[in-house]
This record gives sequence, structure tokens and C-alpha cells, in this order.
Amino acid sequence: MNSKRFVVQEHWASHYHFDFRLEMDGVLKSWAVPKGVPEKSGVRHLAIAVEDHALDYIDFEGEISEGYGAGTVKIFDKGEYELIKRSEHSLIFELRGKMLKGKYKMMKFKEPDQYLLFMIK
Repeated sequence: MNSKRFVVQEHWASHYHFDFRLEMDGVLKSWAVPKGVPEKSGVRHLAIAVEDHALDYIDFEGEISEGYGAGTVKIFDKGEYELIKRSEHSLIFELRGKMLKGKYKMMKFKEPDQYLLFMIK
């Protein structure tokens, strides 16, 4: 098993949203998810790719005082995930967090950076 870490951070910036981050390729691959990571099958949420973050950001909680992303950040959930499949336009992975558990798929549906994130059976 090749587990890596993930985190979901609540972010009260100019628009309230969640930041979903997967440890991958030596960084935290990151997506803004306005409605959060779905917690049940059949629900699809928009996920917008944003810039990669350094691995030490996985534990960040606090205030971003100015500029892009200014606001409060709080960890919603974190844990490990297992990457099941990765292709140019999709990821399949299993989350093992305190709250988020299950298999998920993230599928690119609109260039350059819009994805659908949903739980699969």
C-alpha cells in the first residue's frame, strides 16, 4: 500500500470554500471546492485546480493577513489516501480521514482547471 496524506481546509476568504489537498509529486496538489468534498455517493461538486502548495502547509491553520486568499483557514479533515488510478484527466483515490472515508473520483470536465469531485461505490 502506498499511502499519502491529504487535508481539507475550510477557508473563509473573499468567498467561503474548502481547499482540498493531496500529497503528490513532492507537493500538495490543490483544488478549491466551493461546496466541500461530498460525503455521500451521488453528489458531485465542482473542484477548481489552484497552485500547488508546499508539503508543510498540510498542518496550516490560522490567518492569511493580506493578498490572494486573505482570511481564516481551519482544518476540516485530514488523514491518508491511497491513489488507485491516475491519468491525464482523472484521479481515483480512497480517503481515510477522521470524517471523509471512501473511494472518490476527480474528473476534468472543463479546460483548463475545472473538475468534478464525487464519491464512487
